[in-house]
Amino acid sequence: MTEVAVFVVSAAIVLAGAIGVIASRNPVHAALSLVATLFGIAVLFIAQDAQFLAAVQVIVYAGAIVVLFLFVLMLLGVDQAEDLSVDPLVGQRFLAAVAAVGGAVLLLLALFAGDTPATGARAVTAAISDTVPNINQLGRILFTDYVLAFEITAVLLTIAVVGAVALSRRGDDEPATDAEEGGR
Repeated sequence: MTEVAVFVVSAAIVLAGAIGVIASRNPVHAALSLVATLFGIAVLFIAQDAQFLAAVQVIVYAGAIVVLFLFVLMLLGVDQAEDLSVDPLVGQRFLAAVAAVGGAVLLLLALFAGDTPATGARAVTAAISDTVPNINQLGRILFTDYVLAFEITAVLLTIAVVGAVALSRRGDDEPATDAEEGGR
């Protein structure tokens, strides 16, 4: 009974946070809703006895990625109001609606097609090793067999941050406003 209660509460937090990410007009509020979603998913990982994944979820995603997202938002300036009635790309809202309906149809097909249930089945995999903890095995595999993919991911994230900073900087030919000069 406790497992069901934990699942229901965590699922409600995840769903409320996900809806908050989509429905929030303020990007900072959307980022905070994303943090709630990520914490709810971490609780669901703990309920599945995946403590390492829960820790990674909180440390990497809720800690680092959302903080990076907020940093980029503050760097780019979220105080500028945009006119939502203007469509920068013609037909993008229609295409987004078509993609959303198509995704929902594919999700429903995946859930209800086939003989085996899509949810509720117990995992058939076991620990990587019975004598060595999973975290040690995972670290060894990550830094030996998959070190190239790990390094490429790190380089891509660094390039993304540098690109965001470069895009947010104003040109030297633009005059600074009073607010940027500190009100002098």
